[in-house]
Amino acid sequence: MSIRLRLPHLVCYDISEPRRLRKIHRYLKKAGIPLQYSVFLLHVDTLERDRVVAAIRRIMHPREDDVRIYPLPRNPAWQLWGRPPWSQGLQLVGLPLPLSNVAGDLDQRVG
Repeated sequence: MSIRLRLPHLVCYDISEPRRLRKIHRYLKKAGIPLQYSVFLLHVDTLERDRVVAAIRRIMHPREDDVRIYPLPRNPAWQLWGRPPWSQGLQLVGLPLPLSNVAGDLDQRVG
């Protein structure tokens, strides 16, 4: 991956200790968009991703906690079911977000 190419990444975590859980959650709320309580969407380049990884490693306990970062393609084929992950009309420059689940459509794709 090019160092300046920004791609979407999913960050998922399972933290066993409440204090570390709060710290990681607060940090990721500043770095990305919460999709679910322990799942965040980040739009980062390689350097930014490395900074996120370093910050999370400083907080987490490697034997007790589980944190995963999944890089996604530039324009993922989003699929949503249920309630929308964010408010209607939210737009971020440079990051194509999935459309909200409208009128019962189960499969909405962006890309």
